[in-house]
Amino acid sequence: MQKVNVPMTRNSRSAVILLACATGAGASTVGAPATAPAKTTTCTAPAYRQFDFWLGNWDVFDVASPTIIVAHVRVVPILDGCVLHEFYEGADGHQGQSFSIFDAPRQVWHQSWVTNNGQLLVIEGGMQAGSMILGGADRTPDGKERRVRGTWKCVHEGVRESAQRSTDGGLTWEPWFDLLFHPHPGDSHMAGAPRCSGSAP
Repeated sequence: MQKVNVPMTRNSRSAVILLACATGAGASTVGAPATAPAKTTTCTAPAYRQFDFWLGNWDVFDVASPTIIVAHVRVVPILDGCVLHEFYEGADGHQGQSFSIFDAPRQVWHQSWVTNNGQLLVIEGGMQAGSMILGGADRTPDGKERRVRGTWKCVHEGVRESAQRSTDGGLTWEPWFDLLFHPHPGDSHMAGAPRCSGSAP
């Protein structure tokens, strides 16, 4: 077959240039490895690790009935370890999730709790005498403000979470719940999480 030389016109030259740009021909970045995003180190200060004792896969018991499982709870670190995410599944069908974070500018711990009953509770505080104590307020069904205070502390091979409520502005408090968290048997989720070494309740 005879090869025919076709003269390059201005229009055909432009078409070749456009085609090269569209396909990336001649680009100096072809084959270059993608740059990995920088790993954040924002939440490495010791204050962010104060609540890590709660990390784990837990069977939950009422202190008054220590042989009956009332809930299953998983607490996992998310967002590069900046947030603790709790998944709560009660034996009675009650479900909830919470997000806990250390707010460095204000030097306080914050937790937002939501449930499948449409409940919202926002509490804040910090470590006091070895316990995480968070408080806030919600509303009773008739719209009255109710103060809420929760305490998490290490106990022997687990965590104890107790809560009180007040309807007189904090002058008097009544028990709300008192729970024991024990590691789920055979679970490996506790690997890497700090073990509690406190005394048994």
